[in-house]
Amino acid sequence: MAIESLDLKGKVALVTGASKGIGAAIARIYAEHGASVMLSSRKIDALEETAATIEGDTAVFAANGGNPEQAQACVAATIERFGGLDILVNNAATNPYFGRTIDIDLPRFDKIVEVNLRGPFVWTQEAWKQVMATGGGTVINIASVGGLTYSGPIGVYDMSKAALIHLTKHLADEMGPGVRVNAIAPGLIKTDFARALWEPGGDRAEWPWPLARLGEPLDVARTALYLASDLSSWVTGEIIVVDGGAMVR
Repeated sequence: MAIESLDLKGKVALVTGASKGIGAAIARIYAEHGASVMLSSRKIDALEETAATIEGDTAVFAANGGNPEQAQACVAATIERFGGLDILVNNAATNPYFGRTIDIDLPRFDKIVEVNLRGPFVWTQEAWKQVMATGGGTVINIASVGGLTYSGPIGVYDMSKAALIHLTKHLADEMGPGVRVNAIAPGLIKTDFARALWEPGGDRAEWPWPLARLGEPLDVARTALYLASDLSSWVTGEIIVVDGGAMVR
């Protein structure tokens, strides 16, 4: 009997929001484990800079995570460049508002929903229509522990991630058995995206949860590697929390 492994050799992955932070870490670990990886985000210069630091078979495609036409083009370009698409990571997200939910203006509300919820749906739909409906694959949505609990002044962002978690479960039901769909719910990770949340306490502070440290992008990337690999072949519709134990308290 063959032993399953974390080897992704022969697999093709597309990672959105891949120019830095969690997305870049996922792209890197996939390439290190043998996958061909398409990195996508809005800014081509940042993508090229990140791709240059990754050893392996990579390509880049600039696309806005909330733009359906650009999502369609990026999925098509991935299939043309690498011959298929096996792993889609919906990591691109935005949060242009920090404050009371009741006070947010509608343009920023709409932008959060467009990128954080409609975006993953559109990218997944394109992957399904273009290749996964017949070829199978794996979809990984990057959600947040904020989608599982109340966390203060990022309420609309958290709402979008709660909806993404619910969407993950629906898609897992509808896209099986050929496609597995799971989500990762990170806690506080040391990224530029989350700087407003972790910087006041300092990245070297002793954080008030069991593992007492700030999360790193690699912590999330390792979980994404597991979900993309054969080791998770009977896992779908799940939300894996990666938060150092913060939800325990």
